[in-house]
Amino acid sequence: MKQYLDVLKKIMDEGTDRPDRTGVGSRAVFGVPMRFKMSGGFPAMTTKKLAFEAVKAELLWFLSGSSDVKELQKLGCKIWDGNAYSDYWKPKAKFEGDLGRVYGVQWRSWKSPYNDTPIDQITNVIKKLKENPHDRRIIVSAWNPAEIDMMALPPCHLLFQFFCVNNKLSLMMYQRSCDTFLGVPFNIASYSLLLHMVAQVTGLEANECIIILADAHIYLNHFDQVKEQMAREPFGLPKLWLNPEITDINNFKMEDIKLIDYKYHPSIKAPMAV
Repeated sequence: MKQYLDVLKKIMDEGTDRPDRTGVGSRAVFGVPMRFKMSGGFPAMTTKKLAFEAVKAELLWFLSGSSDVKELQKLGCKIWDGNAYSDYWKPKAKFEGDLGRVYGVQWRSWKSPYNDTPIDQITNVIKKLKENPHDRRIIVSAWNPAEIDMMALPPCHLLFQFFCVNNKLSLMMYQRSCDTFLGVPFNIASYSLLLHMVAQVTGLEANECIIILADAHIYLNHFDQVKEQMAREPFGLPKLWLNPEITDINNFKMEDIKLIDYKYHPSIKAPMAV
């Protein structure tokens, strides 16, 4: 995970301190790419423990198309509770636990302005990869300008695209706002997992996950934690196991996804800015 540690160092050494929406303040740089070859192992953070069970749960929740935080809680994950029950959002929620038109809703049921049939972007991606894998329009967007005010949190990782050559599948994701200490390791693992899942159900080989960090920032109250992490020596990367019997993206369950030989340093706690 040298790519990630290099980004931390770049922000600390070259970033600019500025105020932000949370009131905490952050140090930021703009426009940083990271590339992860899946052949080198699954890019799970080793210089601190990755909450991989939460990564799995959130991704499966996204793929289900749900906006209900209680459905995510059933998978043992509470990372969206702060947004779901925040004072700024609760008056807009349609029911207790509703998060509005967030990621999974946009992925699976984007509203068409022309008819009442929702657009299932994930199904369209799978179909294109099977029928025309060289298509340059294999894209999923979560950034819906007409519905930003209908979301508990506008999407940070807002667009991703697939690219296939010689039966090898790559994914590139654009992330507009990047909590580099807490959020980005989670995002790297989530999109690498999604790449593997899509590759399996389309009969392709997972190749490379590319993450474009736009506003890449470290919150000012995370500096001590970042310095501690940067001082640690990384372990080798684990391997990802997916249940080989799963051939439909909608059929994956928590037990169908595992990390093998995952070695890591202890967790480093830090407050999440909401």
